[in-house]
Amino acid sequence: MRNSRLLSIESWKRWIWSFARLVLIVGLSFLILYPILQKISTSIKDKEDLYSPIVVWVPIHFTWDNFKQAIAIMDYWETLANTFALSISTTILTAITCALAGYGFARLKFKGSNLLFAGVILTILVPPSTILIPVYLNLKDFTLMGLIPLLTGKSANLLNTYWPFILTSLTANSLKAGLYIFIFRQFFRGIPKEVEEAAYIDGAGIGTTFSRIMLPNALPAMITVLLFSFVWQWNDSFFTTTYLASGKVMSVQLAALPYNLSGITDGVSSQSDPFYLSMVQDTGILLAILPLILMYFCVQRYFVEGIERTGIVG
Repeated sequence: MRNSRLLSIESWKRWIWSFARLVLIVGLSFLILYPILQKISTSIKDKEDLYSPIVVWVPIHFTWDNFKQAIAIMDYWETLANTFALSISTTILTAITCALAGYGFARLKFKGSNLLFAGVILTILVPPSTILIPVYLNLKDFTLMGLIPLLTGKSANLLNTYWPFILTSLTANSLKAGLYIFIFRQFFRGIPKEVEEAAYIDGAGIGTTFSRIMLPNALPAMITVLLFSFVWQWNDSFFTTTYLASGKVMSVQLAALPYNLSGITDGVSSQSDPFYLSMVQDTGILLAILPLILMYFCVQRYFVEGIERTGIVG
């Protein structure tokens, strides 16, 4: 009798825990999917449905005009190509340099390494807005430690070019680079030292050991960093709108979408019809995140495996 009562209590506990997990998963899914579903519903509405009290999710007048309007205003296809080129180039450079830095912190012990790694962690904690002004001024009058004025007679203005992204990626100072260095450091520390020692015995140097032994074993960490870096660079608006005030990339075009819409739409302005402006802007946001959604469906298995093997969740 007592055993059956204990089994009944355990079954009730399992049922309650399963129900709590279901509620948590459904709640989180709703928070994530609700904005996307709302933008999809808004993007296929006609202007008449905006003021209809009976239209909430399913429009009465289905139309693709909002997509056509947003594509034309954003110059979508050229913007898409530019954003892909920028994100892929910075992603590859960032992954390479952060892997080198992470390997150095994990395996090459030198005086002051812990202090330097503390500086890396500090870059994760410090908000980027606190150093925006000195970075902006440095890029506006870039001297490369006085070398450029010595050769050309004046400093170089790197704003409104891709050079700020390339230089920060080459020096492992790009967006979220501190987190990527931490990921690589933790992963390299988990690889047994005997693997490196065997390579050293065979006559391999540090560079050969890193490129032929350690880097191939760090494929899960590399996949994780590549995906994180690509998505964050694609969605970045803080640095991108600062460095490329007039460039044709997604974040810049989305920021300028309300102004451009009010300027070219016949008889429509942001003051006379803000709801229509918001509807086209939601359509532009949906177009901006659509490539990321498609990419996630293609690489989700590798992404989950990379997260598990790098141990970020724990």
